[in-house]
Amino acid sequence: MKKPARQSIVASFGLLSQTASESDSESMRPDAGLENFTTPTPRVPAGVIGATQRTLSDIREERDRLQAIVDAGAGGIVELDSNIIDPSPFPDRLPDDDDAGFQEFKRSLAEDGQRIPVQVRRHPERPERYQIVYGHRRVRAARELGIAVKAIVRDLDDGELVVSQGLENASRQDLSWVERAVFARRMESAGIRARDIRGALSIDDAELAKMRSVWRTLPDDVIIAIGRAPKIGRPRWLELAAELAKAPSQIVVARETLSADKVRAEPSDIRFQMVLSAVSGAKAPLEKPTFDLMASDGQSVGKAMFGNREIRLKVEAHSANEFASFFRSELPELMKRFEASRRGR
Repeated sequence: MKKPARQSIVASFGLLSQTASESDSESMRPDAGLENFTTPTPRVPAGVIGATQRTLSDIREERDRLQAIVDAGAGGIVELDSNIIDPSPFPDRLPDDDDAGFQEFKRSLAEDGQRIPVQVRRHPERPERYQIVYGHRRVRAARELGIAVKAIVRDLDDGELVVSQGLENASRQDLSWVERAVFARRMESAGIRARDIRGALSIDDAELAKMRSVWRTLPDDVIIAIGRAPKIGRPRWLELAAELAKAPSQIVVARETLSADKVRAEPSDIRFQMVLSAVSGAKAPLEKPTFDLMASDGQSVGKAMFGNREIRLKVEAHSANEFASFFRSELPELMKRFEASRRGR
């Protein structure tokens, strides 16, 4: 007699993320980093994935048990040397734009101590070390402060670890779109089924297809160099992927743009915009200033620059406010003249 199919842990995670109470403790929320994003992703054998199957009640019981441990602040929590804890082999974070937030977090940890334990598993190849399930920032802060880390040690194989992160991701609101896409790729590379990836991240098949179109077109190093880009949503990433799909050689342009020191110093949202502009406008780049804005007395007011997709006005500081006010007032009439010229063609 054929046994009925059992629901995989990832699908169960997806269901749990939809039904769990919104009052779940913030202590179960990861703040994973991406120090080793380029670590090669091991492929999980089908047997390993099958071994991760559990029932929904099992997952509920484990979460409740871990939450009780955290609330009690006692049994099950150990102190580990932060120097023997490695990042997860399946990172889900891209680097932050600046370090200010982390430095504040580290200062708080130094003053108030670690209130919430991290979760780790024993390193599968180096039993004297551990790997993070969640809590990357806490481990990094403790390492820099030279203090031990409070942790809960879990017995997880690769499949369980990656889908555990999927569960956490499903309830996190601060992951950018591209970070979610990158993590979906990580799960797919680990052999997780598409339906389980959709359940883990609470997305549909169409959304997963859009994510695939981005990660299959943009190389890892380009995505990493751009960064989190929290203000850049799916449409813009799809636009960039479409530009590179039309002209794959433009990936060289993207890499060259991102290698410039002045670009690396910009926030990730700006880096994205600069790459998109470079890739889409490479055949007809913005021209050099072609029109000097001169007052009747010969004083320079600014410069006008014209490109195939944009016009830039750079106004001198002494005239900026006055010129901006004048330009705003003239725009309605200018648009009327523009429309009239179009009709007259």
